[in-house]
Amino acid sequence: MGLVAAAAMAVAAIPANAAEKMSAAHATIRAADAGRHVGVLADDSFEGREGGSRGGRAAATYIVEQLTKLGLEPAGDAGSFYQPFGGMRNILAIQRGSDPALAQELVVVGAHYDHVGYGTADNSYGPFGYVHNGADDNASGVAGLLEIAEAMQHLPERPRRSILFAFWDGEEKGLLGSYHFLRVRPAALTDLRTVFSVNLDMIGHLRGQRLEVYGTRTALGVRETVLQANNRPGNAAGLQLAFEWDIEDDSDHYPFIAARIPTVMFHTGLHDHYHRPSDDVHLVNFEGIEPVARLTLGFVLAITNDPGPLPVFRRQSREESNATRNRIEAPVPDIAGSPRGRWGIGTRNDPGEPATPIVVRVWRDSPASTAGVATGDRVLTVDSVRITGQDDMIERLRTAGPMTTVDVERRGRILRVEMVDTAPEAAVR
Repeated sequence: MGLVAAAAMAVAAIPANAAEKMSAAHATIRAADAGRHVGVLADDSFEGREGGSRGGRAAATYIVEQLTKLGLEPAGDAGSFYQPFGGMRNILAIQRGSDPALAQELVVVGAHYDHVGYGTADNSYGPFGYVHNGADDNASGVAGLLEIAEAMQHLPERPRRSILFAFWDGEEKGLLGSYHFLRVRPAALTDLRTVFSVNLDMIGHLRGQRLEVYGTRTALGVRETVLQANNRPGNAAGLQLAFEWDIEDDSDHYPFIAARIPTVMFHTGLHDHYHRPSDDVHLVNFEGIEPVARLTLGFVLAITNDPGPLPVFRRQSREESNATRNRIEAPVPDIAGSPRGRWGIGTRNDPGEPATPIVVRVWRDSPASTAGVATGDRVLTVDSVRITGQDDMIERLRTAGPMTTVDVERRGRILRVEMVDTAPEAAVR
């Protein structure tokens, strides 16, 4: 069973009282609470939270206090929340899975809590010598992760798989904390196998409802699982998703991808205050953290509650980039006089997402054009039936009646269009 099908079954099976509790869990993710966490972590007294510094240690103390209040189990060394390395410390807390058959599988949800201190020519765009509070980078991600951890405690039942809430140190010094975790596992986690990871980095500058999503090519079906989480009403997200195919060693998602573990990162984008003293609390969009955290919660729940084996790492993702994306999604020119077929829609198969063919051509004055289908859309359903691929879509459109509905994905949102056949004797292409 795929991730999307499993998530749909799980939602359908939730009884009314449990659905209310699920909604209540999502409601605990609040902009005001996220703002409170950012305000503490990005205070001048933390001196920019450089890894290994007194400010970094103070930030760690605050995070551990929050995890302790939530009643989470420590997963660091010697029964503590801390995993020390090189004068720095990861912070690890676990929520054990409820399914005996799946609890040994671990989903890591992380965010780095360090920043660059007072800034140097090696890690700042200046001016140097001033506190770099890192309100967006990455107090915002830490705040989102704390909100998700709290929401998990209000669920009607624990997820099937185990979840590790990981706060990485030393990210700004070369992803040191996440690399250390993958090399050296604390005793509390030695019997668990990491099957998926999620990274939150700089989620505090949401603009135009646009969220960048990295890593969906690392396993089949991940993109659509993100899509479903974004569009599920209970998650209250509805963001505009920008799926990025580039994979670079610029945040803590990279060590997991290098270790061949399917991974997704959520990110609201770079800005002029990146690695500068001006990355401060008053510029953070606290209201924007809320839908990003709710989307992440919905996505993590879909992964952790999937009853079947999770998709394996897709090695081809390491060879793909945004240039690959642009080539695969490139539209085909509408040449005047060329046969348009029944509906006037042309698609291309995507080997990384074979269940969602890409619309690359829409004929002028065709049923598809009149209905509002656009190049770049990805086809999801025909007459409310989930398609399995391009051939299945073609066959369903060929045998459809004179009016058919099609669900498409457009920039992370699901739209339903209604096409009316104006030439029923024509064959679909």
